Amino acid sequence: MVVPELRPWRAAKPHVKRVANAVRPRLARAADAVRPGLTRTVDAVRPRLARAVATAKPRVARIAKAAKPQVARGTRPKTWQFTAGAATAGLALAAAVATAAGPWDSSGQRTAERDRAAAQEQTGGADHGDDSDTTASAPRPAPSAASVLTGLGGAGSSVKSAPNGPALADVLDPLLADAALGTRHTAAVVDVATGKQLYGAGADAALTPASTTKIATAVAALSALGADHRLTTRAALEPDTKELVLVGGGDPTLTARKDAEGWASLRTLADETAAALKKRDISQVTLSYDTTLYAGSEIHPIGVNDNLAPVSALMADEARTDDSASGPAPRVSDPAADATRRFAEFLSDHGIRTTSPGPSKATGRSDTLAEVTSPPLSTLVERMLTNSDNDIAEALARQTAVASKQRADFAGGGQAIRAQLKKLGLPLSGADFNDGSGLDRADKLTADLLTSLLAEAGDPSHPELRPVLTGLPVAGFTGTLTSRYTDGAAGIVRAKTGTLTGVNTLAGTVVDQNGRLLAFAFLASDTSSATAAQAALDRTATALSACGCR
Repeated sequence: MVVPELRPWRAAKPHVKRVANAVRPRLARAADAVRPGLTRTVDAVRPRLARAVATAKPRVARIAKAAKPQVARGTRPKTWQFTAGAATAGLALAAAVATAAGPWDSSGQRTAERDRAAAQEQTGGADHGDDSDTTASAPRPAPSAASVLTGLGGAGSSVKSAPNGPALADVLDPLLADAALGTRHTAAVVDVATGKQLYGAGADAALTPASTTKIATAVAALSALGADHRLTTRAALEPDTKELVLVGGGDPTLTARKDAEGWASLRTLADETAAALKKRDISQVTLSYDTTLYAGSEIHPIGVNDNLAPVSALMADEARTDDSASGPAPRVSDPAADATRRFAEFLSDHGIRTTSPGPSKATGRSDTLAEVTSPPLSTLVERMLTNSDNDIAEALARQTAVASKQRADFAGGGQAIRAQLKKLGLPLSGADFNDGSGLDRADKLTADLLTSLLAEAGDPSHPELRPVLTGLPVAGFTGTLTSRYTDGAAGIVRAKTGTLTGVNTLAGTVVDQNGRLLAFAFLASDTSSATAAQAALDRTATALSACGCR
């Protein structure tokens, strides 16, 4: 369904398509030229970016001039004007940027972005249902993290200077005044290359952030544990009692499904455990499970909810009772017991008999028979941000608490997140963390903090934080932005969404008209319509992408 205010965009499509057809051959030649290496890539792409921006600038100037009288009158420029500006200015820019950064992942994600940026009517990539001559494989650590940032122009010396505040205010103020954004809203825009705030509207006022809290959780976890850290699930045998203990390591991505390539597999753990038991001539064990890595209540303050399983150190497939891998779903009430029962079934396939499982704790005398590990933390962070995965978010908050020697419960996770961000020198005034997912309405963050987190993730001195940027949903392509921005700024805006009843937020990055990488955060409270609020936030991010603002 097309939002009524977006319908005029259809009239602009033929022009955009002609521009796309004109630049596509040059983009193909550029792609061939930049593939040999990242260093040569960046050097080769910068002139093309400058020429692409210079070519598009007159069109954007005309659009901005046409919209200026409406801004002066206090009315909102039509969405298609910002969309057309973003599309025209961004066609060659986004396509060359995508090529420079390399494949988004093995399924051709960044190839799909390039195709979509070059021609708004095309899609591609395994993640989107269409073929882009790539094949899917196991998840990997943060893909081309450093080159993503470099390719976006944040560190390029030839990229034009950052936009100025008054010009940004002329564009953003009328859009943020939209009644759809409720009675309280705040905003901030930061130049990622310098960390300088370019625009602020109540940027230091703390509001409920909803799922944009996950940006803070990601930064804290990566800072405390490192991007290469993995979570281990193991099977331990007590030598004296022949008790077999399934020890949870807090991996919410542990799976019992057959197609588990690249993820920690409960089936593989059972296969290896059974083989080890047979070597010891053991065919029957007392089966138990250990969840003592975490403490406190497993139930989130919002209560039992399809958006989140009970938070346990041991679970399989996020305790989902269906075949889904993301989004709300019914969950089992005792994830650890359920995972251990499934483990017992896999052991039974190898002739190992077990008792009905119950809770226990592995001792220091136990022998580890087998273990499986999660993908690196960088991959977990990306999956969490892309899908807004609450189960991973709460697990990472507790892992941060464990690493910080805090009690691994909801409160301890919040305290650990705050402590890690304080170490990084981030602006925490007014911030309050009560969970890792943002489901708790008592959470409070500022637009200033959110943009500072994103800028920190782009800081060359913190490469371990780069998955925060690479994991952001891509407008029109991935995760919670898949069905948004389908008529403009697709592939250019990357942002984490946040939605609770009466709360709508958006925080991420965008490349402006002149190739500058900007971080932004928009928070709105007391909204009456989630759909209208989301559309208003998307219009604002789209306008930022079309802005030269000098």
